[in-house]
Amino acid sequence: KENGLDQRPIIAILPGSRKQEISKMLEVMLSIVEDFKDYQFVIAGAPSQNESFYQPFIKTQNIHLLLNKTYDLLSFSYAALVTSGTATLETALFKVPEVVCYKSSWVSYQIGKRLVKHIKYISLVNLIMDKEIVTELIQDDFNPTRLKTELSKILDDYTRASFFLDYFDLEQKLGGKGASKKVADLIYNSIN
Repeated sequence: KENGLDQRPIIAILPGSRKQEISKMLEVMLSIVEDFKDYQFVIAGAPSQNESFYQPFIKTQNIHLLLNKTYDLLSFSYAALVTSGTATLETALFKVPEVVCYKSSWVSYQIGKRLVKHIKYISLVNLIMDKEIVTELIQDDFNPTRLKTELSKILDDYTRASFFLDYFDLEQKLGGKGASKKVADLIYNSIN
């Protein structure tokens, strides 16, 4: 209520942190909003950007903006569209089914592709698990038609259940609950 949201499930939009990246990603991410009227879309505003930067993208009543509250947003989200980066792992650890999106310039993509020939995935979730857990829409695959299809899939109850099982395995692979404290204790004890 405090943020102008209603009772419909939330689809979080995490478009990145740099202006150029946000502009490129948000345009496509928000292009499908009208196809999902039973949900509300909430943009996680990056700490490095102010509200006025996002305002031109908010063209319907079904798009909201939360600044500097990404973890709060993820804790209430039903699904997410996430630009590739650390946010993909954070989203998974919040147990939110997601579609990972990424698009760069053609030249940058071609250079990157040649430099990292043996890497099969771009999202941290898939890299850590060494298999596709979250769908990655990269370059030309990141378009409104594919995004709408993939978002529809992760909203399906059967597909959602498999996400939770895979996310549990991911959390275990990362050391399970309390892993950070265990590592901190090990470091502390090895110093003393």
